[in-house]
This record gives sequence, structure tokens and C-alpha cells, in this order.
Amino acid sequence: MASSSSSSFHNISASVSQSLNYDVFLSFRGEDTRKTFVDHLYMALEQQGVHTYKDDETLARGESIGPALLKAIQESRVAVIVFSQNYADSSWCLDELVQIMECMDTRGQIVMPIFYHVDPSDLRKLKRKYGEAFDKHAGDNKLKVESWRQALEKAGKLSGWVINDFQNSHEAKCIKEIVGTISSRLSSLITNVNKDLIGIETRLQDLKSKLKMESGSVHIIGIWGVGGGGKTTLASAAYAEISHRFEAHCLLQNIREESNKHGLEKLQEKFLSLILKADVKVGSGIEGRSIIERRLRNKNVLVVLDDVDDLEQLEALAGSHAWFGKGSRIIITTRDEHLLTRHADTIYEVSLLSQDEAVELFNKHAYRKDKPIEDYEMLSKDVVSYASGLPLALKILGSFLYDKNKDEWKSALAKLKCIPNVKVTERLKISYDGLEPDHQKLFLDIAYFWRRLKMDEAMMVLDACNLHPRIGVKVLVQKSLIKVDSYGRFDMHDLVEEMAHYIVRGAHPNYPEKHSRIWKKKDIAYLCDMGADAVPMETEALVFRGFLFGSRSDAVGLFDAVGLSDVVANMKKLRWIHFINYPASSFPSNFQPRELGCLELIESEQKELWHGYKHLPNLKILDLNYSRNIIRTPDFDGLPCLERLILLGCESLEEIHPSIGYHKRLVFVDMTLCSILKRFPPIIHMKKLETLNLFYCKQLQRFPDIQSNMDSLVTLDLSDTGIGIIPPSVGRFCTNLVSLDLSDCHKLKRIEGNFHLLKSLKDLNLSGCRVGLQSFHQDGSGSLKLPQFPRFLRKLDLSNCNLGDGDIPSDICELLNLQLLDLSHNNFSRLPSGISRLPCLKYLDLTCCKSLVELSDLPSNIAILKAVDCGSLEIVRDLSDYKWLWKVSLWRKVNKRVLLSMLERNAAEDRFMSVEHSYVEPSGIFTKSITLQLPHNWRRPWITLRSLIKIVGNHCMKGWVMYPLVH
Repeated sequence: MASSSSSSFHNISASVSQSLNYDVFLSFRGEDTRKTFVDHLYMALEQQGVHTYKDDETLARGESIGPALLKAIQESRVAVIVFSQNYADSSWCLDELVQIMECMDTRGQIVMPIFYHVDPSDLRKLKRKYGEAFDKHAGDNKLKVESWRQALEKAGKLSGWVINDFQNSHEAKCIKEIVGTISSRLSSLITNVNKDLIGIETRLQDLKSKLKMESGSVHIIGIWGVGGGGKTTLASAAYAEISHRFEAHCLLQNIREESNKHGLEKLQEKFLSLILKADVKVGSGIEGRSIIERRLRNKNVLVVLDDVDDLEQLEALAGSHAWFGKGSRIIITTRDEHLLTRHADTIYEVSLLSQDEAVELFNKHAYRKDKPIEDYEMLSKDVVSYASGLPLALKILGSFLYDKNKDEWKSALAKLKCIPNVKVTERLKISYDGLEPDHQKLFLDIAYFWRRLKMDEAMMVLDACNLHPRIGVKVLVQKSLIKVDSYGRFDMHDLVEEMAHYIVRGAHPNYPEKHSRIWKKKDIAYLCDMGADAVPMETEALVFRGFLFGSRSDAVGLFDAVGLSDVVANMKKLRWIHFINYPASSFPSNFQPRELGCLELIESEQKELWHGYKHLPNLKILDLNYSRNIIRTPDFDGLPCLERLILLGCESLEEIHPSIGYHKRLVFVDMTLCSILKRFPPIIHMKKLETLNLFYCKQLQRFPDIQSNMDSLVTLDLSDTGIGIIPPSVGRFCTNLVSLDLSDCHKLKRIEGNFHLLKSLKDLNLSGCRVGLQSFHQDGSGSLKLPQFPRFLRKLDLSNCNLGDGDIPSDICELLNLQLLDLSHNNFSRLPSGISRLPCLKYLDLTCCKSLVELSDLPSNIAILKAVDCGSLEIVRDLSDYKWLWKVSLWRKVNKRVLLSMLERNAAEDRFMSVEHSYVEPSGIFTKSITLQLPHNWRRPWITLRSLIKIVGNHCMKGWVMYPLVH
């Protein structure tokens, strides 16, 4: 068969926006062919998955056939006309023909004629049966008869199939050819239409590659993404393009809505009726599953399940691969990735539109053309930026702004900045509505307070508020409501964030006292003005970060302290308070938010949190960072669930309530920079404490007495304190301690007890303990020497400890797990001879060991050696034996002969090594530097390198800094 007119094919794109509900419209004379040829053709088309309109099969009883048929013609992609001998006898058939030819001319409809026992010339010249028929119509309306004649003449000129006895036509063979041609044309047609869908082509190709059409197995693919992101459009485009390849197919849309309204059984009935082209009734969900499996397990089917939001829906409609025949493909669209993890073989995430695609889509809807109207370019860019690549928003906003003037555009944009578009928001809100209550709260907290902030910090606060974020965040990501970026920060689409604000403001956008979350300065000021007149509020979170990066003076007088205290006292449902520069000196006596999980007052003016005892049974985090006026802590007996206590920078803190020593739930305590704190209460029962940080508590002279096991303590920082003795209770009760920092404890004299038996200790920092340490050894002597070290240390810092020859204990050579050793800024001339026996040591720092003369044997696995500013160093042994050594730093004052001797002895033979070296003039002014990169296998080509060294050594390039790379 020849193809229909090319103009029809190319014009079809003009009708893309029209509703096309049928693939094929069959026009025929019922008395001639209904129960014979047409019936067989119809069945063949349906079996091939071609959605076909045939009047006696489609129209409901009592429906007006005339208008319905005309509408069906207009909603069909292809019209197949079966010209039988008595076709022209029917004025109804001729009216159909006129309408079809009009659709061909105006809508680009494809027309395919079948001349069934009729010659095409009979139509053109009105011969034989067609001439006789027109003689009978002579008395009819002349204009109508003329339109019939013209339509027949035009149809008779179209290429089609001729079926008659003279040409030995086999109907079955002809029908097979006709159906194949129609399917092929539909596929090409739909592909052409899909190209007009902006951004669809590349996404469709990606999806088709994941469908693995060449495979004969059943394959289930999930299309996942944010609401309004184009999932349904993509699935429908794929369905339209490939459905003709399957024995049966079904596009089941709006499953979420249909399931909620009518139940799963009705959904199963609809699914079966559509895919089987028959009226199927289902008595129960179990029966429906059985019917689906029984009727489809031997059929090659394509099924699209659109907008699935519940696992039960999948189990009711596509419970198993075994339900479908070989080569079947099931496409599922959903906002919830979790539904697909166990059910789908492949998950395809739909990406949002690029900037260019977004502009093109918006222009199509706002201007009905590719380019914006002159002078509207900037307005268009503002709308496109607002939509952030979301197709739904671009379509709705473009259609809304169509045919509006510039003033109306500006007004609409100004409104969007304050109030989001309701249609867009309500569509996005579907995902939120499907969440459990705790997950809804979690989403709103993240949208309001944690977007673009670190997830780790957020998780602690959200967990303290009993929102179970470890599970909830995963659910929100799977629902496409939030994501975690490559920097570990929460993020989401701009319009999803707007939707969260829309939900919180609800029906009372101008009444902050009715909002569950408050964070804007103007809303807080409004509430402060209400003061004592404030009614009990529904507020769950009060957050003000306005001056986190600004001057404290910026906050002075911003909020009325008394009014704010009264308002906060009326917030009985508070879960979280985060406030920068909280102005009141303390909370009022009626402040009793029993649900409060996290209280963060950063740089606040408070002198004490509250007077006397207060019971807050759910408080897990108390953070008073840099509250410089706070004098004493509260009674911790009233905070039984407290896990994190942060008093960093509380420089006026004098008194810690003794109840802290009995607290069974505390995990983290940070009192860094509490510079006038003199005493930490005895630790009676703090079994869960993992971290205790007392850095720079300068006046703390005694470490607290530990009276019971602290098996959980991992990190203990006592650096820069006035502590003189580490009591034996540390070695006795802190058996799982991993890191101990005693750096710059200038008054530290001894570490008592079985300190060396701390088997878990990996990191010990004694840097700056310059007075010397008395350690009581087994012989009871009290010599001035370092203590015995725990055997499993990996990192040991003894820098700046005023160590001379003989002060480094010999048992340092027994630390077989030691990887990093810092001996910088000490006074010894040689390393202990046994240091070479440290098999794991990779990093050795000898910076500013000004008395160091010789570097003899080093550990075999040494990788980095730093000997910066070792002015007395004269002898360095041959380094060529150290196969893992890749960097040697010899900066500042160092004997030039050391470098020359290293190079002469081929120190980095057969591998890559970096040697860093520099000189300092006698005046102390840094003048020269050389970095030598010594690559693999650098034996003889050394003339250039030696020349460079001599040039530097002879000061021929005085004042230059050189970084030659020798390859």
C-alpha cells in the first residue's frame, strides 16, 4: 500500500494539543461488512493493541450516534474507510466520509482507504453501484450531494488496498498487511508527536534503553521523581510509542485517586476491562489477583500504572513477574522510591528541565510560540527562575499569564513572591498528604530550618525533638520531597519549600500565633508586642538565626525581653528553641514546655536559665554557646533525658550543679573556654558519657574524682587546663578511652595509676608539657620522666616537651601499633636507637629539633620525614633502603651537605620521592627554596639536577625561589 499524503503526516503536529482518544476510526457500511471483513479487521487491530473506534462496539445504548461519531472521528489519529459496494447508499456513511476528509485537510488526520470489491475509479467517476446510489440521492440537498461527490472523488485518489476476486486477494493476508502498516504508521506518528514534547526525546531514549526491549523476560521499571516533574508525560510518551508491539496494553492513570475513591477491587476491574477489551467483574481483591494472573500470564502485555502511592496497589495489579507473559513490560510512576526498591527491576529518576528546556516550555504556554513577545523577556526569565525547571509550574504559570499585559504580569510575579500559586502547591502537596504525622513534622522542620545546612547537625536536633529522622529522612528522600547534596546538606526544590510555608501558614497567614513554626523577625516582633496578652499558641519551633554572622550590637533593643518571655511561656507545645542573642536574663517561672527536646540559646544575655528547679522531661540538647553572662548551670535532676550539654565560651561560668555527676543519660559535655571555672563536680554515675571537653578551662586545677565505671568515655580533652595530676581513677574506670589530650597542661606533674594499661587508647597528646612528668613506676621511684605508654597507641605527640637525650623512655620502642610520632621542638641530639623497631610508623616529625645532629636508623615503613629547621643536622643515613619513603622536608636552616649526600647516594632510587629544601640567610631572612621531585628510576641523568644544586649552593641566584621538577 502506498502511504497517505505526506501533508497529512507532517501536519499532525498541529493537532498535538487536541485530545486524541483513539488510534483508528473505522468507517464502513454495516450491512455489507460488519459481520465479515470489518469484524475480522477490528479484532486484528485490537489484538495488536491498536485502540479502534467501531460504532457498534463503542457506543452505549441510547447514545446519540450522530454527534458521537463525529466526535470520535475528530479524536482519532487514523481513519480507515472500507468502501464496499453499497457504501454510497448510506447518507450516514457519506456524512462520515465528508467529516473524515475535512479532518484530513484541517487536522492532518491520516486516511487509509480499503476498496472492498470496489474499483477506486468507481468513486472518482461515480460508476456502477456508486453511480446508481447517487441517482437515488438526486432528490436530496444539492449542496450536501455535491460535498459527498467531492469527498468520494478525493478518497478515490488516495493510495490504499484493493481487495477483490479478480486479484486473487486472500482476506487474512490482506488484513495482516493492513494491521502491520497501521501499527507502523502509528508508531512513526506518535514518535513525531513525542518530539514536540519539550525535553522528552532524550529522556524517552534513556527510558527505552532501560526497558530492554530486546529481552524476552518480564521487566518492571519504575519512574520516580518529584510531583509535577513529568513522570506521567514520560510514561505516556513511552506507552504511545511502543504499545503497538504488544499483544495487549493498558495505561491505567490516577491510581492513587481511583484507589482512594473506589477501592482496589474497582481498580482491578477497570484494569482487566481495559487490557482484555471486555467487561470483567471482580468479587474481591484476591479474586482480582487470580484473574489477572490467569488471563495475562500467557500474554505479551504493556502496562503503565500511573501515580502509585501504596504498596497494596502494586500487589493488587502487578504482584509478581509471573503474572505476565514473556516479553511483558510494566511501567510504574510514583513519587515514592521505596515502593520500587523491592518491586521494580530498574528505577529511572526523572530529571527536571534544563534552563533552555524550561524557557521553551514556558514560551509555548505563555505566548503559544517559541519566543517571548518583545519587552517580556525579563519577565519571562523571572517566572522561569521561580519554577526552577518544574514542568507543572511552567505549564500552569504560562497558561495563567497567557494574553495578559505587562502590568498584570508584574502583579502576578509580585504575588508569587508572597503567596505561591495554589494549583501548583496543591499538586505538590499530594506527597505531603501521604506522609505519616511524624514525617510531616520532620519535613516541615527541614523545609523551614535546615535547607542548605549540614545534615549531621540537623539530625541531632531532629532526633532530640523525637522526630526519628534516621527513618524519616529516608522516607522524605524516597518521596522526592528532599534530597541530600554532595556536601552532605539538605536541599529541596524551591516550590517544595514554598509548599511547606503554605502548609504552616494555612488558613491564617497573617496570624503568627496560629503557626506551628516561627522564624521571621517580623513575626517574633509581632508576638513580642502581644506580650502578656498572648493566648496559648500552637508553636512547635521558635528559631531566630538573624545575627549568627552579625554583630551582637545589631540585636540590642530588637525584641522586648519581657514581651518575648511572656510569649515563650505561652508556647506550651514547643519542641525546639534556637535563638541568637536571646535578650531576657532568664526564663519566667511559668515556662514549662514539657515537649521541649532542644534548647539552643547562642550568645544569649541570660545569667541563669531559670530560678530554682524546673522539670523538662524530654529535653535532650542544652546548648548555651558563648552565653558570656551565664554564671551557673541548672539543676540537672530536672532534665533526666539530657544527652548533650554545650557550654562553649561561657566565660563567666563559675558553678556546675553537682547533679551533673549523677546524670545517667549525658553523652556529650563541652565546656571549652570556660576560663574561670575552677571545679568540676565528682563523677558518681555518668556511664553513658562519651566525650568530655574541658579545653582552656585555665583555672581548673583538679580533675574530677571518678567513682564508677565510665565504659563509654572515648574522648577526654583536658588541654590547656591547670590540672597537675591525672588521678588513678582514669586508668581504672576509663577503660575504653581512645583519645586523651593533655597538651599545654603546663602544671601537669604526673599521671597516676595503671595508665599504661589503657588498651583502647590510640591517641595521646602531651605536647607542651614542658615542666616534666613524674610517673610512679613499679619500683616506686619518682624520677622526672615520661610515663609508661599504653601499648596500643597509634598517635603520640611529645612536641615541645623540653626532651633532651635520655628523656625519651626506652619503652617507646615497644609501641608496635604507632603510626604517627611528633617529637618536634625538643632538645635531643639523637633518636633512641630502638626507634627503628617500630614497624607501623609512617610519619615522624622532628621539626625545630635544633640540637639534632644525626638521623641514623629509621623505621622500615617510614613514609614522611620532617626535619624542618634542624640547623645542627649533619648526618643522614642512606635513605634508599626505605621503599615507602616518599616525602622528606628539610626546610629552613639545614646543612647543605645533608641534601647533597642524600642525592649522591641515590636516596630515592627506583621510586618517586619529593625532597623539600630551603635556605635562610644569616640575617634570618628567607631567601631561597628548592623542591626536587625525584621520579621513578633516576640514576644517571643527574648533571642538570646537580648543576641546579650547585647554583643554589653558590648563591648565584640570590633572592630567588626555585621549584624545579626533574623528570
